[in-house]
Amino acid sequence: MLEFILHTFFWTLAFYGLFELIKNIIYLYTYTNLKSDGIYLIVAVKNQEDKIEGFLRSLIFKILYGKEDNLKHIIVTDLKSTDTTKEIIKKMAKDYDIIKVSTWKECKDMIDNIDEV
Repeated sequence: MLEFILHTFFWTLAFYGLFELIKNIIYLYTYTNLKSDGIYLIVAVKNQEDKIEGFLRSLIFKILYGKEDNLKHIIVTDLKSTDTTKEIIKKMAKDYDIIKVSTWKECKDMIDNIDEV
């Protein structure tokens, strides 16, 4: 009898866990705006004219030559640089479609509407 009660208890817990898992998957699929087409990398920079081009090129190299399959979008946010950082990243954004340049406010708007990017 005790064995029957324990089996019933464990099967009830298993079905409850399965139900909760399915419920969470449906919720995430239905109510989130995130697309599952890759990782969005947000890079916030300020006065990095000496380093930003090398950093972005190393990321692009990893993406183009298969080292990083999931990274699909690089959003570079300039935090009011006083040097030529913004010009460098704008030039690179013209060369590579995966790089997008934005201000911090534009970046927050993109995050809020990530499904439309």
